[in-house]
Amino acid sequence: MDLYEVMRTTAAVRDFTDDPLPDDVLRTILDNARFAPSGGNRQGTQVVVVRDSTTRERLVEITEPGARRYHAQRAAGETPWSAFRPSTVTDEQVAQTRVPASVTDPIRRAAVVLVVCVDLRAVAALDLHLDRVGIVGGASVYPLVWNILLAARNEGFGGTITTMAVAEEPALKQLLGIPEPYAVAAVVPLGRPVKQLARLTRAEVEDFTHLEHWDGGPLRA
Repeated sequence: MDLYEVMRTTAAVRDFTDDPLPDDVLRTILDNARFAPSGGNRQGTQVVVVRDSTTRERLVEITEPGARRYHAQRAAGETPWSAFRPSTVTDEQVAQTRVPASVTDPIRRAAVVLVVCVDLRAVAALDLHLDRVGIVGGASVYPLVWNILLAARNEGFGGTITTMAVAEEPALKQLLGIPEPYAVAAVVPLGRPVKQLARLTRAEVEDFTHLEHWDGGPLRA
């Protein structure tokens, strides 16, 4: 596929057919995705490939607490899991919230689930001492995750980046035997999309660019 077509049509896929994703195709996807950049080119990522149904069911259980809180906060009009504004949602409200099937079904139905981890010893977190949630360390892992989705699209497959299970990271690491000092960055279900979107809706360039200064106005053609 044309590079720009891949970039413009790589959607978040959560609805999969029963088609398998063979190991040789998955290897092709990962073989191309591995050229993603990482801090210092330290390449501290590791990927656990999960196909076993019993493991997936446990992964669903681990995913549900974070997802339940997410949807409870969303129903209350909050930005879920915000690191900027404290939530006013009570534990009772969280407990009464149903986890949508759209959260758990991809883990069960995808041809394969990838759990992407990063070695914290390889991460340069330049925002470590700032008084805000850390962002920079993700530069050493999320480019790989996005490359996986781009490569999957090129091969006729798709998936999505999920992070709900990371809220219960100790249980997730115990399930998969992930050692210290690795952190879990994403859980990525992959499979053949039931429907491949050909057009995505995103903000225009003028909506997110600032020339020279925040008040400098947008970039225009």
